[in-house]
Amino acid sequence: MKYWKKMVAPIVIAFIMIVYYIGMAAIFMAIPSISAGIKILMIVIPLILAAIMLGVLISRIKEIKGGEEDDLSQY
Repeated sequence: MKYWKKMVAPIVIAFIMIVYYIGMAAIFMAIPSISAGIKILMIVIPLILAAIMLGVLISRIKEIKGGEEDDLSQY
């Protein structure tokens, strides 16, 4: 729990974005007038983005635990 304060912001932002993407997929599932192909794309794309956001969050947590709080120091 040494790095908890530094992990709060990435966790909160990632949670908000994941809920947003899943919500968008749910909204497109509820619209009956969209064709099946477009509906599948509009459901799959937000779910893929939610999975990517989760991966980015896991990567960021590993960076923070590894002692790299500032990514800009690499450049």
